Amino acid sequence: MTDPQIAVAMLGIFIFTIMLGFPIAFTLMALGVGFGYYAYFDADRQWRLYERALTDGADLWTRIETWLSGFFNNRIFDLFVNQTYSVMSNDVLTAVPLFLFMGYVVERANIVDRLFSTLQIAAKRIPGSMAVAALITCALFATATGIVGAVVTLMGLLAFPAMLNARYNTSFASGVICAGGTLGILIPPSIMLIVYAATSGVSIVRLYAGALLPGLLLAGLYVLYVVGRAWLNPKIAPRPPETEEMQVSGFALLWLLITSFFPLAILILSVLGAILFGLATPSEAAAVGALGGLILALAYRALTWQRLQESVYLTVRTSAMVCWLFVGSWTFSSVFSYLGGEQVISDFVTGLDISPIVFLILAQIIIFLLGWPLEWSEIIIIFVPIFLPLLPHFGIDPLFFGILVALNLQTSFLTPPMAMSAYYLKGIAPPHVQLVEIFKGCMPFLGMVILAMALIYVFPGVVFWLPNLVYGR
Repeated sequence: MTDPQIAVAMLGIFIFTIMLGFPIAFTLMALGVGFGYYAYFDADRQWRLYERALTDGADLWTRIETWLSGFFNNRIFDLFVNQTYSVMSNDVLTAVPLFLFMGYVVERANIVDRLFSTLQIAAKRIPGSMAVAALITCALFATATGIVGAVVTLMGLLAFPAMLNARYNTSFASGVICAGGTLGILIPPSIMLIVYAATSGVSIVRLYAGALLPGLLLAGLYVLYVVGRAWLNPKIAPRPPETEEMQVSGFALLWLLITSFFPLAILILSVLGAILFGLATPSEAAAVGALGGLILALAYRALTWQRLQESVYLTVRTSAMVCWLFVGSWTFSSVFSYLGGEQVISDFVTGLDISPIVFLILAQIIIFLLGWPLEWSEIIIIFVPIFLPLLPHFGIDPLFFGILVALNLQTSFLTPPMAMSAYYLKGIAPPHVQLVEIFKGCMPFLGMVILAMALIYVFPGVVFWLPNLVYGR
């Protein structure tokens, strides 16, 4: 077999292995080192000392020791060590644990229940008011945490039962929670965009600026769909009965917003504004955000030693997963490229003689299908780099491509059979709520995501307007 054929076989073995359920980070590292040993094998370099020991008549122990040193004298091990060091010292990735810590602290600060209750009162005259309040709460909370599972689970415990008690249609309420919980991987400050920036080399501040309007566009489409559906068919989202808690004066409502909505909104906007306007690097802004999350938890008297421990533990665990995925992916991709696999894919795609719009559609379909078995982090770190070298050939800006990917990855959480948002919600939903009903509720929001992608295809200025306005072309 030629080296390019071995590279393609390497990619096929990886896909087959992850389908069997092996840990992806360690599978990448094992395949990268295994195939890399073959790729970088140099007999003269590796066995020179061993042959000299044999010539000199060395004893058995010396020969074994020399043989082992020769076995590990392969450039793949140098590459592996260097890749590990470069990932762990990457300035862009420093922001990941800080944003994660901010999110986990906010999640445990009991802010969301106050926020949902206040927004429910503020939106009581709007059709589908509870669903609108749930979506806005999800968007704000998801933006603060960036962790889909945490948002869907917490809102599923808080807002989902309230909507069911108000006789909301089960599928409709399920779709609201599942779709709202995914917004955090798109709306800045998004951890997914940080990972994409580290993978693609695109400026994270331009990515944040480019993602802001598409994120608000998608959230707006969700709200419009909810309000329109509730207005056309009030039975699926009945107006909740007026209780004493909902009958508040304008001043009381303002005070509720000041104490529940504005603190979290100000924290997020401060972090995002500091990044977009160049007042701080993403890592510095994330550090301030983490401190702000601690202060917010203290202000709400929700910061306990146990909650702080949990936040630190979850931050370390998630950060380690991301970093080892990067180590494995970069080792794997380096060997794959060295063997000529990247060139094979490039030649195949360019040989199809397709237009840029067809390439974009094909790439998004592939990412859409990959979203069934894989998490967004694995898609961004492992598979998106395969497309990145092809972008210059088709004249596609990697910033634009990254925003489309971020939008597309919303679908991976909403599309059966591996719609993780649906499974998160099913895990904490009442027993009578069937998984099929949750899947059914996700479908209209999946349509909103596809509509948002189509709008961005047609009007790319939605992505480029703010970065060009703030930072120039």
